Amino acid sequence: MPLKIRMIERLAEVSREAWDSVANPQGAPFEPFLSWDFLDALETSGCAVEETGWGPKHLLAEDEGSGELLGVLPLYLKGHSYGEFVFDHGWANAYENAGGQYYPKLVTAVPFTPVTGRRVLARDPAVRGALVDAARHVAAEWGLSGWHVLFPFEAEWGELRDAGLLGRTDIQFIWENRGYQSHEDFLADLASRKRKALKKERGTAQHGLEIERLSGDALTKHHWDVFFACYQETGARKWGSPYLNRAFFSLIHERMADRVLLVMAKREGEHIAAALNFIGSQALYGRYWGALEHRDSLHFELCYHQAVDYAIEHGLKRVEAGAQGPHKMARGYRPQAVHSAHHLTQESFAQAVDRFLARERAAVQAEIGALGAETPFKKD
Repeated sequence: MPLKIRMIERLAEVSREAWDSVANPQGAPFEPFLSWDFLDALETSGCAVEETGWGPKHLLAEDEGSGELLGVLPLYLKGHSYGEFVFDHGWANAYENAGGQYYPKLVTAVPFTPVTGRRVLARDPAVRGALVDAARHVAAEWGLSGWHVLFPFEAEWGELRDAGLLGRTDIQFIWENRGYQSHEDFLADLASRKRKALKKERGTAQHGLEIERLSGDALTKHHWDVFFACYQETGARKWGSPYLNRAFFSLIHERMADRVLLVMAKREGEHIAAALNFIGSQALYGRYWGALEHRDSLHFELCYHQAVDYAIEHGLKRVEAGAQGPHKMARGYRPQAVHSAHHLTQESFAQAVDRFLARERAAVQAEIGALGAETPFKKD
């Protein structure tokens, strides 16, 4: 069918219903980070906007006759590489040392959110292909260094590579539900020594504390205020300046409280730590954590163990607890390959990066194999 592809500079220019009909279509697993509510909250709160280096340039594919929305491509004009979790600073330095201008660049990603998911959002492969071509055209027309697609599912990564994009691989540590009906089933899957260590760690973390899991109507402004204080403390210590503001979390509370799991620790009636998760139909996504006082192993309890408990109780297939972190393996999270795809407009630069990526992919696969031998699970 004849397609029209146009660009919008604010998600508010398209209706929630139209966007969600293609971003989270009926019958597909729900991904909270693709929803209009989540992405618009980033823009409305001022977190993902041009002033912060995340200029929205979303592409819409519409039926030229009826105007029906058939596909969307979340797209940002990036003035830096922060908040992406696919590290290309070395590429930027090489490009600029050779006399080029690496920034701005185009990025298809969920801002500040290194979770896997769909990225070129359309059911029809022809519509997806048209959106890919349009993004490459924009990069060329605007004289940009390239377009980068971060953390697509592996099947979509294959489609993008077939379309000519370069493929990159990295490692994340993801918990998988191997048919566990209870937490005891999960523990039984671990080697005896590892199982005892995990139980001891959880006992230490929980001692003298009350652990709460809050979602939906159970969440109040007080809970969000405490969480934000925890988030700011950790963000300031790790990154210098947290990416997200209080307004963003207020919008998430208004719009998506039923898709949020806030795990909080209380000591003598006062909250001292919190971990924020988002709930998909197949996965629990751990995002942010913070504590107002230090407690041994509390980070592991709130972020990893409680997430696993929730996933088992609710029949979720996996827990994605963020980028990096080999320490997650001892808590039952396995090393897995995650992907990104890259279109670089300068041919000689693209060829050099392609050679580098071939070596990097081999090294990553070797590392996954080595790490896999160190997981706490019983050996087959």
